[in-house]
Amino acid sequence: MRRSLVLLSAGLTVLSTGLAFAQNNTPRNLILFIPDGLRALKVTPETAPAMAEVRDKGVNFKNSHSLFPTFTMANGSAISTGHYLGDTGVFSNTIWTNYTSVPAGDTVVPFIENDAVLGDIDEHFKGDFLSEETILKMARDKGLSTAAIGKVGPTYQFDHTDHPEKPGNHSIVIDDSTGGKNGVALSDEMKEALIKAGLALATPGRGDNGKAGDAKTPGTTVANVAQQAYLADVATKVVLPMFKARNKPFVLVFWSRDPDGTQHNQGDSLNQIMPGINGPSTMASIKNADNNLAQIRKALDELGLAANTNIMIQADHGFSTISKESKTSPSAKVSYDDTPKDFLPMGFLALDLAKALDLPLFDPNDKNAAVTGNAHPKAGNGVLGEDPTKPDLVIATNGGSDLIYLPNRDKKLAAKTVKALLEQDYISGLFVDDSLGRFPGTLPLSSINLRGKSATPTPAIVVNFRSYASECGEAPTNCSVQVADTVLRQGQGMHGSFSRGDTFNFMAAIGPDFKAGFVDELPVSNADVGMTAVQLMGLRGSQNGGLLGRVMSEALPNGIVPKAFKTVEKSKMSENGLQTVLNVQRVGTQRYFDAAGFPGRTLGLETETGKQKTAGK
Repeated sequence: MRRSLVLLSAGLTVLSTGLAFAQNNTPRNLILFIPDGLRALKVTPETAPAMAEVRDKGVNFKNSHSLFPTFTMANGSAISTGHYLGDTGVFSNTIWTNYTSVPAGDTVVPFIENDAVLGDIDEHFKGDFLSEETILKMARDKGLSTAAIGKVGPTYQFDHTDHPEKPGNHSIVIDDSTGGKNGVALSDEMKEALIKAGLALATPGRGDNGKAGDAKTPGTTVANVAQQAYLADVATKVVLPMFKARNKPFVLVFWSRDPDGTQHNQGDSLNQIMPGINGPSTMASIKNADNNLAQIRKALDELGLAANTNIMIQADHGFSTISKESKTSPSAKVSYDDTPKDFLPMGFLALDLAKALDLPLFDPNDKNAAVTGNAHPKAGNGVLGEDPTKPDLVIATNGGSDLIYLPNRDKKLAAKTVKALLEQDYISGLFVDDSLGRFPGTLPLSSINLRGKSATPTPAIVVNFRSYASECGEAPTNCSVQVADTVLRQGQGMHGSFSRGDTFNFMAAIGPDFKAGFVDELPVSNADVGMTAVQLMGLRGSQNGGLLGRVMSEALPNGIVPKAFKTVEKSKMSENGLQTVLNVQRVGTQRYFDAAGFPGRTLGLETETGKQKTAGK
């Protein structure tokens, strides 16, 4: 192990020197293309020819990893900074901020896929809630042209501390909110260019694609074509020609909402596990994202930019079909107006913990109204305690995993909470803040890089939900099913769990600084994407925390190919025989997390009777 660390260090030194030389002689461009929620094994020459071509002719990162919790904003923070979540503090899409965010709807648990909310959190946390510099900020500070185009939230996160009032020194940001009251303002240059190209100054809405349906009405059956066609046109007809005219290196981020948005809302499988997220709507959404990439690559060719442009494709996470089934949950035995009989309601974790801990439950998304009778929290989030303004416990609901905060750092309450969670069949793995002590059946947050230098509050307990593979007839990771705490329905799509179905994201790269026709067997992660992007562009920024990814040297010409190792980490057994198990791969000091939870309750973990075969391991 020590020898491999020395080799890796030496390799990165050589690599750094070589790339610096390349930078001085042939300035490169970089495009980061993020197909949100794309599972690695759903890409074939038939389903996604443009992405398959990049993978097969460039670098195929066949052992890729999303970071847990496997959510968009969390992994977007890693891609944009190269840091793990313990440093960025973006622990999920909904977090507890310990103050009331007005743009988020006067709540202490904001959903942060919103430009106004991100700006508000920045303001509260000394101007930069990430507390780590992003690729785009580093690039524009160096004088490069920069732009982020795509899905609202993660797009702006790439340069959220930008100040458009400084002429000529800000990133172009175009997302769902562009042209609206919460959107990032367009510069006069961009307005003129959009008008000249015949494009609107406001991003169109999602239309039918945004319809999620309800317990009786199926969701969408169409991909997010119109909105993404506009965004792709902005990238290819306005931004890339503008960057070519400037005649200097650029970094362009394109964040495709599909297939994620369609997989969430798809109406192919109302209240049914099959076909789940493997129906026709999903396949249309994958092709939609692929068409966007094909359009961008065509524009690069026509503009004469392809030869000096590196393209990195990385999905933020995988995906799973939603299950709402539990035999142990008290909340599943209550009748709700909007929930099918015997199914878990929205906010089941908050409801079940309030009952188990005998604490009043209040809804932070409804002016702290008490949740009683057969009601459930509107957005699933909950504050527990006698006084909702001074809660004993806060639950941030997200989907395939939830976050629990203990504002008073009460170790006795932590122990009671862990005990209550271990009694539920929908739980599969618990991670507890190191400062609260060690509890049988759980692993510490530090074991998965969730304890670092974050500016935002660190969760006390991270809860992973049960997952398994359906009989969908494909690879297990394509058939992943998970219990999810969400307003969406059984049969629709979600992510966030520690199953290999959610951690196995699609990754590929092509360009002058990448090997051709290379299959990378080593584990890589979204944090590595951020670090490699920084290296490719010769960037350097300030760092607060030390939870960094690595440069993917093996994928670069003349780069060293380090060795990888596999390990398994296990907690002590709980009183009722449960044990959190974590499957890990190592490259030097880097640790890559395949899957975690209770064996038999997480897709990708070994069980008592044998091993579940999981691709990408």
